[in-house]
Amino acid sequence: MIRLKSIYIYFLAIKKVLIRSLKELFFGSNYYNKLLDSDVPSSFLFNPNPYLLSPFLNHKDLLIKISNEDVRNFRISLFENKEKKSIHNFLWLNLIDRKNENEIIQKIIGEWIKKYSKYTKGIWDEDLTSLRVISWISNADLILNTNDKDFNKLFYKNIIRQTNFVKKNINNLNDENKKISSISLLVLSGLVFKEYYVYYKIGLKELKKFIEDYFDENGFPKNRNFENLLTFVQYFILVKEWIKNAQEVVPEYLENIVEKNLVCLNSVNNPLKKLPLFNGSTDKSLSNFFLYLDKLNYSSKKNLKSVGQVQIVKNKKTALYFDSGEPPNYQLSKDYQSGPLSFEYSSDKDKIITNCGYGRRISKKFQILSKFTSGQSTLCIDDTSVVKFKQSNLINKAYGSTISNSFKIFDVERKEDKINIVISATHNAYLEKFGYLHKRKINFLKKSNSIEGSDYLIKKNEGINVGFSIRFHLYPGINTVRTLSGKSILLQTNGNKSWVFSSDELAIDLEKSLFFGRNKALKNKCIVIYGKTMHQDVNVNWKLKKAS
Repeated sequence: MIRLKSIYIYFLAIKKVLIRSLKELFFGSNYYNKLLDSDVPSSFLFNPNPYLLSPFLNHKDLLIKISNEDVRNFRISLFENKEKKSIHNFLWLNLIDRKNENEIIQKIIGEWIKKYSKYTKGIWDEDLTSLRVISWISNADLILNTNDKDFNKLFYKNIIRQTNFVKKNINNLNDENKKISSISLLVLSGLVFKEYYVYYKIGLKELKKFIEDYFDENGFPKNRNFENLLTFVQYFILVKEWIKNAQEVVPEYLENIVEKNLVCLNSVNNPLKKLPLFNGSTDKSLSNFFLYLDKLNYSSKKNLKSVGQVQIVKNKKTALYFDSGEPPNYQLSKDYQSGPLSFEYSSDKDKIITNCGYGRRISKKFQILSKFTSGQSTLCIDDTSVVKFKQSNLINKAYGSTISNSFKIFDVERKEDKINIVISATHNAYLEKFGYLHKRKINFLKKSNSIEGSDYLIKKNEGINVGFSIRFHLYPGINTVRTLSGKSILLQTNGNKSWVFSSDELAIDLEKSLFFGRNKALKNKCIVIYGKTMHQDVNVNWKLKKAS
């Protein structure tokens, strides 16, 4: 059955890649580009507030002043810069000094339209195109000139051409980020142009379906990606504010998903104001987004104890996250990281134990490396990753690096009293190959904010003699000293606080590691406990506590 399923997916991938290749040829034709032309609107019904785009900016909050001399240099950057997304999404318009002459901005926009008014591979990717048009519409007061009707008409015409391209292709999108940005553009174009109000209705229909397809009952993405949670709620709030500004009625399903998203986000918030690094997340700060929410009067005081099947423990300024979830459906697994029962631990503004982060912003090579079990703070048998990822270049091209097998997690328990919070779970990912279940239990001691953990390898059937390793990745910048006994490691955080990691059963070692959560791979350190099963059950106990 599994073999037949793999063959089926392979042929689907062939079909998908072939159709995509044929479409690329069609998109580049003069005939297709003529199809993108339709009625040119004469004006906006309202001007969206450009501040609403603030969460999408990758720049520091500084004004950009552009002179006439800068236009020539900017043209070179625009047409030759390899960082297409940061240039061609035009989000930098939000940072332009509004006192600049808008003729200068018109020159830049005019140059872009002259070169890219027809479909151009890469430059017209759906998510990039959507953000670009959203930014143009949001900054129209900076771009348009009432004295230059020819430019204004060209500007409106190009907005509609790009919007029509997005509309024609929205049903063929599998990537959730491209989907939500495309939906947002349709909603906005339908709100600001009376001639295209039907696009608003189409956008709302697609939005409702998107919410139904991509979120669980708590409003968390089904792909279990914390960074997607942040991205989606940014778009949902953007759309909601546009609808309010256009004096339309906000749909109930949009109100509900925003509320649920904010509860999830508040549940994972911590003193560091950073997302935990599970299943495709990078080391992203939440500080600016929470300020943005405050300015727009959004808030949530509610906390959940589990979101996206990740158990959350909070006590004063300490936070513990424990992954007790199974992989998502393979179609949603392109960013999944195989670290069941991995955990992260932070105290005050110091993260101590982390996962390695996701190498999305670095390279495809590091993106793949960061998916392996050894890159997460959990147990690994025989240096084998918990799940395998499809090796076919064809399938990866069609769907991304998706998983080819799955596993079950069971016996998930959480017990809490005045003294302790105990969470535990078991997975069977290693059962078939090695004959062992892996169970992890973590006891959080409220008074001291320390943790005591136990990793069990439970023999089933003919458990073999095999090596295992338990890794605890340290957050970059933590200094380490191994004690003479070999049973403990002294840790000093960036905040000059000291912690001790210890284990009495087996010797503890330090090994080199990498951290992928930022824009480059950082050399890092990792605590590791090595052992062998010896054909029997294994129990390894460990502790993390403040140094006395």
